[in-house]
Amino acid sequence: MCLIDYNEKPFIVIWEVTRACELHCLHCRAEAQINRNPYELTTDEGKALIDDIAQMNGPMLVFTGGDPLMREDIFELSAYAVEKGVRVSMTPSATPNVTKENMQRAKDVGLSRWAFSIDGPNKQIHDHFRGTEGSFDLTMNAIQYLKELKMPLQINTVISRYNIDYLEEMAQMVEDLGCVLWSVFFLVPTGRGKESDMVTPAQHEEVFRFLNKLRKTASFGIKTTSAQHYRRVVLQEQIREMKKAGTFDAIKYEDSLTTMDINTIDGLGRAPKGVNDGNGFVFVSHLGHVYPSGLLPVSCGNIRQKPLSDIYVNSPILQNLRNPDLFKGKCGMCEFRYVCGGSRSRAYAVTGDLMESEPFCVYQPKAWIQHQRKLKAVN
Repeated sequence: MCLIDYNEKPFIVIWEVTRACELHCLHCRAEAQINRNPYELTTDEGKALIDDIAQMNGPMLVFTGGDPLMREDIFELSAYAVEKGVRVSMTPSATPNVTKENMQRAKDVGLSRWAFSIDGPNKQIHDHFRGTEGSFDLTMNAIQYLKELKMPLQINTVISRYNIDYLEEMAQMVEDLGCVLWSVFFLVPTGRGKESDMVTPAQHEEVFRFLNKLRKTASFGIKTTSAQHYRRVVLQEQIREMKKAGTFDAIKYEDSLTTMDINTIDGLGRAPKGVNDGNGFVFVSHLGHVYPSGLLPVSCGNIRQKPLSDIYVNSPILQNLRNPDLFKGKCGMCEFRYVCGGSRSRAYAVTGDLMESEPFCVYQPKAWIQHQRKLKAVN
């Protein structure tokens, strides 16, 4: 397998085409507003960005927001990207803008997939989290339209204290809806997101083990976002199984993801290895700012001054994020740092330092334990 060199280009580019949205989600990192910002990237600027992505030969482009459907030119931009050979997906909000006519337009221009958010197995939980009564019903109607149009469905779910007790019901719903992918997000306290709405570090681990078990029998793919330590849980089980079978032979952690089916994006291609903020993953804001991710709002440049391809390769911030040996605390000493690395977004949100350890990981690396023992002996 020929691996993508994340030092040269990203695997995924997220473009926040607008921050306008009619929902009022409790966790919204964009703190979305009703009206569009007049300084958003223009249609021509968007096409220039798409040209740049196309010449990088490979990155997938995701239109996000806010609500992408708040832009009148979104299908023009989508068609342009498809014509340039870019794989495109969209994450619209469940509002009255999601009509069957708009979905037909998306299919006609060649969008690979639509993704909808469902954050609870019923309207009470989902609507509360989305801050808008009727959001659940609108989402279900939209999913029915997708089925009628025979378009693949991806469900995004944000894990929080509001739905942590309903994982089995959520998984069954994803199964029943015939989804190709369940993208499970883990809350980062930025924007409207609050640390008090997050699940505990121990609960993170419980969810990872649930997903790891589920992936073996589910008819859909499973992908995690802002949960890089899920990879560590999957890899730990693989190591245990190999040791039990007598086939374990000093696995190279940095290469192991080539055989791990945990970053599947069915219908859009597979990430050959795990992505992280600024490391295979990059975000362009509605104003053109380039961030390691939308949940890590540290500007690395602006595409109005330099092309994204230039910023991604040469930004010192992004270069540092692509070097796990520079991570601080236990993340920097962890034997899984090349396949995990922890959420840089969550580290920044909680500690103010994007190179600090993942604050919601329970794992104690061997080198870290030894380091702590030495410090204790000295003191």
